[in-house]
Amino acid sequence: MDYRYLGASGLKITEITYGNWLTHGSQVENDVAAACVEAALDAGITTFDTADAYANGAAEEVLGAALKSRRRESLEVFTKVYWPVGPKGPNDTGLSRKHIMEGINGSLRRLDMDYVDLYQAHRYDYETPLEETIQAFADVVRAGKALYIGVSEWSAVQLREGQRLAKQAGFALVSNQPQYSALWRVIEAEVVPAAKELGMSQVVWSPMAQGVLSGKYLPGQPAPAGSRATDEKGGKNTISRFLDDAVLERVQGLRPIADELGLKMSQLAIAWVLQNPNVATALVGASRPEQVAENVKASGVVIPPELMSAIDDALGDSVERDPAMTVSPETRPV
Repeated sequence: MDYRYLGASGLKITEITYGNWLTHGSQVENDVAAACVEAALDAGITTFDTADAYANGAAEEVLGAALKSRRRESLEVFTKVYWPVGPKGPNDTGLSRKHIMEGINGSLRRLDMDYVDLYQAHRYDYETPLEETIQAFADVVRAGKALYIGVSEWSAVQLREGQRLAKQAGFALVSNQPQYSALWRVIEAEVVPAAKELGMSQVVWSPMAQGVLSGKYLPGQPAPAGSRATDEKGGKNTISRFLDDAVLERVQGLRPIADELGLKMSQLAIAWVLQNPNVATALVGASRPEQVAENVKASGVVIPPELMSAIDDALGDSVERDPAMTVSPETRPV
């Protein structure tokens, strides 16, 4: 497993991170989740990503329990704050000082840890002054509850203003966590150039476009039983934008490219995002331990320029590139 630096910091993280959105505390039983974490550790993954809102806190609890026997200093643990949690009252969401302070304490309690390595603003909060949010994060760092601060799905303008205020407050934003895949490239035009300028890396989620780039969804065919597209707990909604026959036909055009590289299509998808030098790590989840073993084979893969061009040709106009698709809710979700 290869390591990369997180932004301009000295923190090294594995270029494949195990994430537990839509799985732990929700789609899979706790013993299976623990087995997946163990498989990730066995494969050399030391970086783990979760959030307080995943399964309303249960995902953090499952991850913390699965990592309990491991040396804390040998792990890099990420979590996030913004989306509604708990009873979802008016202050149980957003990036106010109150919610950030209560959020980090709740996350540490559920994870059963003294600190997290990276604490992330899960979206931009238009209802809280950015100065308040940044100062609260600065105090979280000074209290030793988080070592680094990042954001998720912030626009280039928001990254620049957030970094300016962070530097004034005595710390730096080191990362942004956006959706990014060969089908979803909305960060390339504006967010990535801004991040490079600001010393920030991308911690990308959904490198397989919710599983579509694995090639298992076929045009004109029903979704496979047990797949994310059949999950009524949330997975079905997240994948729906990609389940178009024209897109699925384009995706099948990637199969010979994967074959030429000796990769499965899922591995090709992960390797593709890692070709971007501004990407520090790709988040992958799993509902079975063997999926982890497959995914880590994307680490260290180099896709030659001619095959990168062939991927572009195969996907054609099915790729979403509009920078305006990087958005946060205009009002706090409830």
